[in-house]
Amino acid sequence: MKRGQLRVLLGAAPGVGKTYEMLQEGRRLQEQGRDVVIGILETHGRAATAAQAEGLSILPRAVHAHRGVELSELDVDGLLHRRPQVALVDELAHTNAPGSRHPKRWQDVEEILDAGIDVITTVNVQHIESLRDVVEQITGTSQRETIPDAVVRGADEIEVVDIAPPSLRERLSAGLVYPPERIDAALSNYFRLGNLTALREIALLWLADEVDSALKLYRTEHRIEGTWPARERVVVALTGGPEGETLIRRGARIAARSSGGEVVAVHVSAQDGLRASAPGALAAQRALVESLGGTYHQVVGNDVPRTLVEFARSVHATQLVIGVSRRSRLQAALAGPGIGATVIRESGDIDVHIVTHAAAGGRLTLPSLSGGALSRRRVVLGFVVALLGGPLMTWLLYSSRSTESITSDVLAFQLLVVVVALVGGIWPAFFAAVLSGLTLDFFFVAPQFTVQIADPLHLWALLLYVIIAALVSYIVDQAARRARLARRAAAEAELLATVAGSILRGENAVVALVSRAREAFGMTGVRLVAADGEVLATDGEPVPDDRALRLPVGGSARPRAFLELHGGELRSSERRLLEVIVAQLGAALEHSDLAETAREADALAETDEVRTALLSAVSHDLRRPLSAAVAAVGGLRAAGVTLSAEDRRDLLATADESLATLSTLVTDLLDVSRVEAGVLAVSLRPVDAADVILSAIDELGAGPERVELALDPELPLITADAVLLQRVIVNLLSNALRHSPPSRHVRVSTSHLGGSAEIRIVDRGAGVSPERWDDIFAPFQRLGDVDNTTGLGLGLALSRGFTRGMGGTLRPEDTPGGGLTMVVALPVAAAAADASSALIR
Repeated sequence: MKRGQLRVLLGAAPGVGKTYEMLQEGRRLQEQGRDVVIGILETHGRAATAAQAEGLSILPRAVHAHRGVELSELDVDGLLHRRPQVALVDELAHTNAPGSRHPKRWQDVEEILDAGIDVITTVNVQHIESLRDVVEQITGTSQRETIPDAVVRGADEIEVVDIAPPSLRERLSAGLVYPPERIDAALSNYFRLGNLTALREIALLWLADEVDSALKLYRTEHRIEGTWPARERVVVALTGGPEGETLIRRGARIAARSSGGEVVAVHVSAQDGLRASAPGALAAQRALVESLGGTYHQVVGNDVPRTLVEFARSVHATQLVIGVSRRSRLQAALAGPGIGATVIRESGDIDVHIVTHAAAGGRLTLPSLSGGALSRRRVVLGFVVALLGGPLMTWLLYSSRSTESITSDVLAFQLLVVVVALVGGIWPAFFAAVLSGLTLDFFFVAPQFTVQIADPLHLWALLLYVIIAALVSYIVDQAARRARLARRAAAEAELLATVAGSILRGENAVVALVSRAREAFGMTGVRLVAADGEVLATDGEPVPDDRALRLPVGGSARPRAFLELHGGELRSSERRLLEVIVAQLGAALEHSDLAETAREADALAETDEVRTALLSAVSHDLRRPLSAAVAAVGGLRAAGVTLSAEDRRDLLATADESLATLSTLVTDLLDVSRVEAGVLAVSLRPVDAADVILSAIDELGAGPERVELALDPELPLITADAVLLQRVIVNLLSNALRHSPPSRHVRVSTSHLGGSAEIRIVDRGAGVSPERWDDIFAPFQRLGDVDNTTGLGLGLALSRGFTRGMGGTLRPEDTPGGGLTMVVALPVAAAAADASSALIR
């Protein structure tokens, strides 16, 4: 059966019109003759949205009973039985009620798609799992309902439903999004202009990234190698030379000319280390690239122009910026066309910018002779120097020869052999030595113009000449090989320094190593897979299991993971560097395990500190009520019948008060021990916050003259433990009453915003400075208390622990006009989902 098509309407925030657009599309498809059914719809009381549903078939909801409460959800069985062509399913990230077919609504949708039914659905950007932390940092609101990125990215169509932030705030102010009692809270919290602008940018960038991934996949599947300039990507080639900063800034200006342009800097390192670079200069240039919003990459390749162009094509570059050659004209004439000319020839449809700089056209020098292993070009150049230099040297020496000049003639040819050895290595030098020996014998040794030697001493001199030339050639060749090894070690160190720099800048060590491994060896895809099959890190394209190079990480006998590489063949010279990276990966995995163990040890240390503080507090705070109770009971027993009735009542009252205080202290100690040990027993169920608040006020005996209530009549049920929540409110309310002046009310208010409800307890006391907010939640603190003779200072520590145990948060805020506001935030119960899944959907 053909799988249905999934279309996702993505919004940056609630109220942008996703559900409205979904219903409009359903009406349009129905007018075209398709069978369209509303699987589930959340209007949130919006009349305009409800009006769009008129004329569309609506599937009855499935009802599930949970702890005495009826919860309605999408009826998957009913929809599969009805089998429409298109199903409209609102709020894809919704969490289903307990007892439903699947825990999440997106899983319901997957089953519907598998049945061949097309689905149109809605989701907000803050519900995408990878963006959850970013959105929470911007808005301060934690998302409990999320959806895996792969579900959204796997949609056949993704469309952003967008509206300008000022227009969305106007729509909210007009009451078109939420009821009037929620408008002020929404405008001052989640719907601030900066929040909406940031969320809008996140949504558009996420979709742009998804479109870019889809474009890459299409080009790969259709084997399209040409550049499609959907947006400017400017690759800047860095050599580590002084021109790097000039090239980077030029590339940034080119990218800035178009919206969404990117700057990608790349440095090509030789596999054998032939090309030296300045690590300090490259580090500074990398910092400059990243400060301009670009990225830095390092690849390995002996053929610099080809490697550079291949990298530019791999990132779909549209522009390539390189510096004009620093070589002189003589060097260019001797060594042939430079990198720039080759890059231009190979670039195809990528525009190449050759930028002039102060270091262009170096001074007249011989070609660098301190390089590593000799390339074929160097060997050929050595033979050329021998063939051209020999005749030229012979003509110069023969034209000025004399009977005494034989010694200088031999030394001159010896110099030629040394120069050839330096340029081309042992074989050109040996060729030059033999050729020079024959030339000396033919032109300068009697009898001339014959290959004969009359004096045996001359023969011995020629033999010594050839031996010296061979030895010099051998020494030069060995020096070149050792230089190659040294340069190779430098290249490896440079790559590892790049990885270390990535880690120091905050990148994950394992991820950085995998990413740099792919770039260094020019692979299309690299991933690190644990021994149990879990993918620990990946970079580049997906790695096929059957064609990947697989290397054990963390020991060959019982490896902890495997590094898999795909997309290229590794030469033997590259294997050693790869082994270094594999060893680093093993060390990084071991370090990760050690860090986890250290975190567990830190938790144990914190528990030990709490236990130590607990024992210290017990020795002081339990002594007073215990001593008072013992003294009162002892007085009653010793006095017998001699006490008056009034004295007996006083002693009994003292004993009763002291024992009650002792019981409270012991209860608090047990509670804080359970919180610190993480074994707090919590029974979560739908709770009416108003009932708990009123019970807490009754427990404290506070009347209307001290407490002012502002409870939201539309507040839905919240998910909480009623007993623990009452303890939290009693603790917070007693603190507020103690610190507020008798003439000022303590205000208790409730509200809800999206999937979260808030209980605010506002006092008008002296308040607490923000830098000390964390201190007030530490156990055994009595910050600002006027009475330090009773209590262990556990009230706020217990309150925060109880709140976290219920899945909520407790935070302090400044009270406008002076004082402190304690805010208890708890999730809205699933029973209220139809009426209040509120503003974060």
